[in-house]
Amino acid sequence: MLQAGMVNALGAMSGTSLDGVDAAVIRTDGQVIERFGASHYRPYSEGERAVLREALGLWPGADLDAALEVVQRAHVEAMSGFENVALAGFHGQTLAHEPGGRGTHQLGDGAALAEALGVPVVWDFRSSDVRLGGQGAPLAPFFHFACARWIGAERPVAFLNLGGVGNITWVDPRKPGPEAEGALLAFDTGPANAPLNDLMQERRGLPYDKDGALSRQGEVVDGALELFLDEGYFLKMPPKSLDRNDFSLMLDLVRELGDADAAATMCAMAASAVMRGMEHCPAPPEALYVTGGGRHNPVMMQMLGVSLDCPVLPVEAVGLDGDMLEAQAFAYLAVRVARGLPTSSPSTTGVRALVGGGEISRPEALLRS
Repeated sequence: MLQAGMVNALGAMSGTSLDGVDAAVIRTDGQVIERFGASHYRPYSEGERAVLREALGLWPGADLDAALEVVQRAHVEAMSGFENVALAGFHGQTLAHEPGGRGTHQLGDGAALAEALGVPVVWDFRSSDVRLGGQGAPLAPFFHFACARWIGAERPVAFLNLGGVGNITWVDPRKPGPEAEGALLAFDTGPANAPLNDLMQERRGLPYDKDGALSRQGEVVDGALELFLDEGYFLKMPPKSLDRNDFSLMLDLVRELGDADAAATMCAMAASAVMRGMEHCPAPPEALYVTGGGRHNPVMMQMLGVSLDCPVLPVEAVGLDGDMLEAQAFAYLAVRVARGLPTSSPSTTGVRALVGGGEISRPEALLRS
């Protein structure tokens, strides 16, 4: 059993941008954040990234041995060496996401990871939400509520994660908790870094557009942007979520453009998707705090800043770590799962009722003790 009160929890995240594994510790009781702890980043090598790219879109039953080996090895290396950790949260590597269809698929073996780390591991966070009619994503909103309280927000704010896919959480910290009616609204805004990363890999042999160096050299092509915004996804009401490759048409829309114009146009597509998403917020947020790799792209950030009516700031502006926020989220959610608390709600994933997802695997040594 998990001890009462505050505990040190370790979380890990490997996103759809396929850059690597983030691992971070927080001290929490599953409701409030007491403090943030140590963190570590373990990048994927180019060879590992290639293996994972080959596995994208595959479901259980396919030959995934090579990809599983990459995921397990990288997570063991990223999550080892942390001291005084009570349990760990393991998201796994999302390969496919089709709520309302085949479900959701995060590659990883939490039981094997528990043996390697010697602590209980909470994993498979999304499946129970999908089984109950939810999108299974995004899952960080309950943690975002705790972050809003931690930074001392007194009015609604929003957190925007610009990872492979963009997702937004609108938070009203005046509500008694994240499960309260009106406390949260969350959904995927649209593609963010994943298509731009794919473009850079295809055209330049680079994993991403570092510091927006290529994007800032180009001009946005309005025709391609307008076609992108005609996509039916933007007409759907939230909650809603996306698979990494749901907007693969973006590459087709910029196929005839030069490298710089294509990159700039993709930045505009990601920013415009956020702008459309902000229209769904129940009330204007006091600020939009940006996390994920996209906040390092000054072109994308500038596009957001000039088009939204609220300040657009990296989460570092309020003392949070945008590189580790999602890893911290799964540490927080692991504690909630272990204590039987909900991790998603109708307003975050569209699930029919409050649900706490996740399977708990304990190492054999703990089971015998």
